[in-house]
Amino acid sequence: MRPRTLLALARRNRVALPADDEEGLREWFRFRDFDQFVEVYLACSAALRRPEDFQRLLADFAADQERESIRYTEIQFTIGTHWQNGLAIDEILEAMEESIRAAERERGVVLRLIPDIVRDVGFETADPTLEWAIEGHERGFVVALGLTGREAIYPSEPFAGHFAEARRRGLHGTAHAGEHGGPASVRSVLDACGAERLGHGVRAIEDPELVERLRLERVPLEVCPTSNLCLGLAPDLARHPFDRLRRAGLELSVNTDDPALFDTTLSNEFLRLAATFDYSAEVLAGLSLAAVRHSFLPEGEKRALEERFRAELAELAPRHLGRTIEI
Repeated sequence: MRPRTLLALARRNRVALPADDEEGLREWFRFRDFDQFVEVYLACSAALRRPEDFQRLLADFAADQERESIRYTEIQFTIGTHWQNGLAIDEILEAMEESIRAAERERGVVLRLIPDIVRDVGFETADPTLEWAIEGHERGFVVALGLTGREAIYPSEPFAGHFAEARRRGLHGTAHAGEHGGPASVRSVLDACGAERLGHGVRAIEDPELVERLRLERVPLEVCPTSNLCLGLAPDLARHPFDRLRRAGLELSVNTDDPALFDTTLSNEFLRLAATFDYSAEVLAGLSLAAVRHSFLPEGEKRALEERFRAELAELAPRHLGRTIEI
């Protein structure tokens, strides 16, 4: 959520904020620590009170994705927060579906959702989240069930049944692990929840046997470098495990986590990695194509998107690099 959008929604819905202008909110958004991050997230969530508020948020997001030339996005979305806030989540589902269809029709931007269960909250919101995910999947705009929250404190095992039911209903499964928690949290989501893809996962580097398992099982990691640095997982990007994980043969893609609250973009993440690790255009293009392959798109759509990427790379490389690139 942009600070400008938060300000407009808060004024309309009479939600108190710590600042009453866009510049003050922009400063408040500036990341300081995880508790402050949660505070900002909860304030943004509280400002969303009506179905049309979610539509405005998605319209802003789609515009940002179009500006970044991001063709396809799988968005983590915590519907349970809004269920706790007393909103009619069936109406939110209808409103979001309408906006997602409009983004594709008007901007050529494809958005899909991954509603997530928050470990910290427990079963209170897990059941409605699963039900919402199943309904959205049947409508064609929800692709997976997710699991978030502080995995170092709250276990993943209690939600194994939710992920089993999601798989039975045709949903994929993904989970945050290896961020707040170490290698044990990664093993937990693999074994208990059958996670097909990991949010973060970078602390797997602490356990060579786990790294080898991830390599052999080809489990993709969604790596968010700027977010990891903000949360203290590495002192600087040069000492971030991204390059070690890549050289170990793991499946990696580059991600933003929460771009507004970590003050980043996907382009910025690619540029920082390239500058720090001296990555070639071939490496960067490979990471972009990896994100396509790791997506939960149907196989036919995945192949079509990869062909589109390759065609655009073939056109852009001679223009900007003066040569072709082989990937």
